Amino acid sequence: ENDLFLFILLNIVFLPATSAIGESCHATKPNMLNVHLVPHTHDDVGWLKTVDQYYYGDRNDIQHAGVQYILDSVVDQLLKNPDRRFIYVETAFFYRWWKQQSSSMQQTVKQLVNEGRLEFVNGGWCMSDEATTHYSAVIDQMTMGLRFLNETFGPCGRPRVAWHIDPFGHAREHASMFAQMGYDGFFFGRLDYQDRARRMIDKEQELLWRASDSLTPPMADLFTGILPNGYNPPQGFCWDQSCDDPPIRDDPDLEDYNVDDVVNRFLTIASAQAAVYKTNHIIMTMGSDFQYENANLWYKNLDKLIHYVNAQQANGIKVNVLYSTPSCYLQELHRANLTWSLKTDDFFPYADDAHDFWTGYFTSRPALKRYERISNSNLQVTCNQLEVLGGPVSRNGHFGEGDSQTMMKAMAVAQHHDAVSGTEKQHVANDYARRLANGWQHCQVVVSNSLAALSGSSAQRIYCDNLNISVCPLTESSKKFSVNVYNPLARPVTWPVRLPVNGTAYTVSDAKGKAVDCQVSVVPVSRATQEVRRNWGFAVNELVFQVQAPPLGYSTYSIHLYSLLKTVYLFVPVLQSIKLTQNFYWYNASDGNNSQSDQPSGAYIFRPNSSTPFIISQTAKTETVQNSVVQEVRQWFAPWVSQVVRLYADSRALELEWTVGPLPIDDSLGKEVITRLDTSIKTSEIFYTDSNGREVLQRKKDFRPTWHLKQSEPIAGNYYPINSRAFIKDDVDQLTVVTDRSQGGGSIHNGSLEIMLHRRLLYDDVRGVGEPLNETSNIFPEGLVVRGRLLLSLDPPPTAADTHRPLAQEMVLQPLLTFTDGNLNPHTQLEFSGLQAALPPAVHLLTLTQWDKDSVLLRLEHQFQSWESKVNSQPVTINLQKLFSTLEVLGMSELNLSANQWKDEMIRFDWKPQTGTGHTHTYC
Repeated sequence: ENDLFLFILLNIVFLPATSAIGESCHATKPNMLNVHLVPHTHDDVGWLKTVDQYYYGDRNDIQHAGVQYILDSVVDQLLKNPDRRFIYVETAFFYRWWKQQSSSMQQTVKQLVNEGRLEFVNGGWCMSDEATTHYSAVIDQMTMGLRFLNETFGPCGRPRVAWHIDPFGHAREHASMFAQMGYDGFFFGRLDYQDRARRMIDKEQELLWRASDSLTPPMADLFTGILPNGYNPPQGFCWDQSCDDPPIRDDPDLEDYNVDDVVNRFLTIASAQAAVYKTNHIIMTMGSDFQYENANLWYKNLDKLIHYVNAQQANGIKVNVLYSTPSCYLQELHRANLTWSLKTDDFFPYADDAHDFWTGYFTSRPALKRYERISNSNLQVTCNQLEVLGGPVSRNGHFGEGDSQTMMKAMAVAQHHDAVSGTEKQHVANDYARRLANGWQHCQVVVSNSLAALSGSSAQRIYCDNLNISVCPLTESSKKFSVNVYNPLARPVTWPVRLPVNGTAYTVSDAKGKAVDCQVSVVPVSRATQEVRRNWGFAVNELVFQVQAPPLGYSTYSIHLYSLLKTVYLFVPVLQSIKLTQNFYWYNASDGNNSQSDQPSGAYIFRPNSSTPFIISQTAKTETVQNSVVQEVRQWFAPWVSQVVRLYADSRALELEWTVGPLPIDDSLGKEVITRLDTSIKTSEIFYTDSNGREVLQRKKDFRPTWHLKQSEPIAGNYYPINSRAFIKDDVDQLTVVTDRSQGGGSIHNGSLEIMLHRRLLYDDVRGVGEPLNETSNIFPEGLVVRGRLLLSLDPPPTAADTHRPLAQEMVLQPLLTFTDGNLNPHTQLEFSGLQAALPPAVHLLTLTQWDKDSVLLRLEHQFQSWESKVNSQPVTINLQKLFSTLEVLGMSELNLSANQWKDEMIRFDWKPQTGTGHTHTYC
């Protein structure tokens, strides 16, 4: 199959799971409309306030919200009535609260969970974004949250339902992952307004999502339900302290008795909702953002609502209201034994009105998006892998005590749908970045300890985290140093290294002492980067050479300064077999003063006020460089836009390193900057984008596969998330663009592909964040400057995936460089591989992390879709006993994708798209 996930066990014993207590769902009535009331709170792991501020209830001048008080209050109220139910989602918050509880309170909560009165849904560390997250980071944050629930509560704490009520569009790869994690169903709240209208008419708001074209059904099939009110209560029925709906006044001797009115309004709403759903069961979400801080208000009124509506059954009203949970509701839908419409695409892009497409956040906060991606590489692979390969000394060795947990939590929080999405307030974005930086400091100790153990050298290791702006104090000042290149991929890589230096000539030798071709050239500088580099250091030149690193291992290179002057030459790299032009443009962001709509562009929404972008410059000042290592064209389009085009020796990809910013706003116009590639490829208005960095989906201009689209925004309505790659093709050529972060893009014209790089906006888009997307800082007081890379490859379509699959993995999981000053110890081991042999090209080592003292979690995946490569889409067999060079595999057991169930014990509901029978299982 396309996926293979394995768990390696070394001398470990797992205790058997305790049996479920039994059915906890309230009885329903088959001859009535059953209304499932689901009390819940939606607790953003950062948005308007930081995650800490939300937990403690700090900064209520920004937003009144305190998660610790919500959990305190809910538990108290659940204990007062055994009929009551509550669901909780964000493990990041629950974990904090749990640690602060007494042992007696913990036992009380465990009892509530065992009895099904408190139910966890989703269960990840956060509710991740679906457009801008990479699948590897999503898997890790889900695993982290689900592991805590599993170890704390056992099987009754395991969520059966995925719950993404707030993300702004839904990715097919997320559904595939949820299915492989063992979820029975998936519920979400946001759906394109045209899609919802059609589904309401056809009663298809509940469906079967076939989320992979490579996995054999039903492996990636997931029942999916679209909630009726987003995730809010029906109008007039919000009884939180933040709401102003009237309470149920049920004393007839007092003024304003309203029971009859409440019951009649509720029955009307229930009847209208039932008319657009398929069964005699409907769900109502009774809660919203940070609600239930005073849970008594909610539960006292819900108790009354259930009592008074059900009392009407004696008068012939066939409506039954009950406390419920998503899993109980899902169980009733499964018992209905119906067939469900099938969906095979995704739910992007999302619009909530004709001119309100939520496609701006695909690019918002591009620097944070890149930092999150770098952090993913540093943590999920490099830190975790080296902790395993270096052994226990990695956590407590020559360089002190280190840990990967701090970084894991920071990365998990960063997957939140108001984090990497770029839709948070500025001070919250700063907090996410600070957490990632702090986590990396902890990981650096692990990495240093591990490399010291593997190499036999305890020399201090230097980390140069500002190489993207050509800053590294060690390489700029030292005459003799070494660089350790750690490769996290399970195959050898060749990687270009560019180091800032002040000398004019250097020698480079590899681990075997062989001379490596290297060249020195002047650092390409734009006005913006020159200003920031002046604050950090100022290297005049850069040393360029290519390194080779073994699979899951490192190689060491020695660099020496010497005085011979080298020369640079002219060269202009081109793609030979197609006509290709590339330039930079900007869309004028709508300010909301438009005759058609008052919707401006903002952090969430992309709304240009014209379909024609402004070209930044028809021509560019250029400078060309050619040497034996790399050939470059350096281009300056404007003081705020520059680019370096590079082609390395023996490379199959052309690199475009762009630098954009600060975006000028002295004309009072918000700007959304794109780069556009125009080619002679005959695309027929079709292009392709990846889903969370994994499978690829076909897109077509002004088209949606499941409904007839009335296009009202010809640019924004054709933008899709590009997480790692996009491509256009015809029968002869395929042009693939690999990105270094999540971005938005589309194919507006035949043969064209555009990608949005940067946004600076002057108005809020009125979706809650309450501030314009106008990033500045102490370093960038005039506006944010962003640098990034695109890799272009041109191939025949049948073999294109053989190039872009490994290319994208190299971009996501790039080698880690560490530096040592002076001469190396002669006994230093200069090269190491953690594998006995490289894995086949089709197989990607996704996870290698320490699970506990004696066990390691290993995930292997087949990274090619079933249709995209004649050679690499075939099944592959791996011998795990002969996989590692330093680890002895004593035993192995296979788990589900999230590592919280044994694979052979994972039983999911079967759902019928047309025919067939399903099976059942019991919930706690």
